Amino acid sequence: MRFAFDSRAARDPRGVGRYARCLLSALEQSGRGEIVETHEPRAKKVDLYHSPWLDGALLRSPVPMVVTLHDLIPLKRHGEFLRSGLRFKLRYLAVQRAVRVIVPTHAVADDAVRALQIPADRIAVIGEAAAPALRRRSDDEVAAVRRRFALPDQYLLWVGGLQTPDPRKRVHALAKVKRSMPLVLVGAAGRWAHELPNVTLTDRVSDDELAAIYTGAHALVFPSDDEGFGLPPVEALACGTPVAACDLPALREVLDGRVALSAVDDLEGLIRAAESASRPAPEPIEWTWEDAAEATWEVYEQAVRAPAKWRAGQR
Repeated sequence: MRFAFDSRAARDPRGVGRYARCLLSALEQSGRGEIVETHEPRAKKVDLYHSPWLDGALLRSPVPMVVTLHDLIPLKRHGEFLRSGLRFKLRYLAVQRAVRVIVPTHAVADDAVRALQIPADRIAVIGEAAAPALRRRSDDEVAAVRRRFALPDQYLLWVGGLQTPDPRKRVHALAKVKRSMPLVLVGAAGRWAHELPNVTLTDRVSDDELAAIYTGAHALVFPSDDEGFGLPPVEALACGTPVAACDLPALREVLDGRVALSAVDDLEGLIRAAESASRPAPEPIEWTWEDAAEATWEVYEQAVRAPAKWRAGQR
């Protein structure tokens, strides 16, 4: 099989980029087909096109199209995306025309069926995983990142994108919650993030540095009030670090009792849970990117055999 993969997504600094990079690498290592990195399948002789993000979905794909839908936040929180509403409307129309849609959780699958009327038999739930580099690190590596980023001996950790404020991540509210441990924020940071009170910013870090920062943290705190998967908690557990998160359907599904869950409206309780966390952390998720790649290949094979009317976007 020769298929096109929109690798532009791999440059995204958020979780979408992590997904695209890790999945593409695992697909390449599987050796099961030829990959052409492009978002213009019409110009290439390919059997299939996979857009691993919403921005690459095509209204009229010349070949069967698979789209990965990470969440439906812009539809569920329409008021926060008014300025980009038309763009999202067209992208979601393109997703409705995909032969198969990959989602990371059953929670997102339910949203896709309900909000986009995508038939359930066209949706495949394929989970994500921690990148291979994100594993428990040695004391020496942890000490090195403490020196490099001026981190305290004990700290709570938050990981994600900080270029622009994202209301569902609730970083600003988290920074204001009373706590006894310092809070370290990891991620490429915009100007607004540097104005947050009483936090330590690392800005962008390498995967090796991130693994050591995870390993050295007392706990990861994850205050999001809506998520399609929740990759940082999976990464933290892979590094042996406990997690405190808000009680969301996707997190319950993915983490399966491995983390302390607090009510969404109780950030004080979230901090208490994080500060009271103890090691050893629960065992990490066993699912790997190799598993995800194998499941994705199965979706590709199903897509190229799909009825021709599906490719026309007919319901």
